[in-house]
Amino acid sequence: MTPAPPGASSAPETSSPAAAVASPRRSTTRPLPRAQRRRAIVAGAARAFATGGFDSTSMEDIAEAAGVSKLILYRHFDSKEELYRSIVEQVSGRLGDETAAEVERGRRRGVFVRAFLAVAREDPDGFRLLWRHASREPQFAAYGEEVRAAAVAFARVLLSPRLAEQKLLDWSAATIVDFLVQASLNWLDHGRPEDDEMFVDVATRSLEAMFRSWSS
Repeated sequence: MTPAPPGASSAPETSSPAAAVASPRRSTTRPLPRAQRRRAIVAGAARAFATGGFDSTSMEDIAEAAGVSKLILYRHFDSKEELYRSIVEQVSGRLGDETAAEVERGRRRGVFVRAFLAVAREDPDGFRLLWRHASREPQFAAYGEEVRAAAVAFARVLLSPRLAEQKLLDWSAATIVDFLVQASLNWLDHGRPEDDEMFVDVATRSLEAMFRSWSS
């Protein structure tokens, strides 16, 4: 082995501070997986639509809210219409899933209140879009009404065996759904997450009182 020249260090070159500065470590940052990126875009779009409405919200606004470029946005969604429909369909699907999950958990009380609140807390902008804004948008009003009609039909099935006055059945089912929607929306606007259990209790007792009145 050739000896090092006088005054030279015998340590490898890569161990010197200068070498470390000259050869920085490569960044380990990677692009988000496609599914995760899509969820981020949907969340950003829900915020943008809930703030500005459908017509006044551009794809540029959505890209900015989602923290992506327009190029990436168009890789996932072809249009504002597709994005808006994806949001409201996602929320309505989650309501069905969460209601079924509450039933499977064996809860006997507050099932629907808990399901509505869980989805509202999980996706507040999407929840507002479905129940507060979609009905005002000509392109999506029909879909919003379909979701409401399905919820009313489900409530009618639950009420029909126990409601003495059958002529009140349609009214009662619609009233329950409207109460759940408005109570959840108002709680999003005015309630604190740490008080959610109080909301569940109060809203459930309100529904029980209405049902007792109807069934008598």
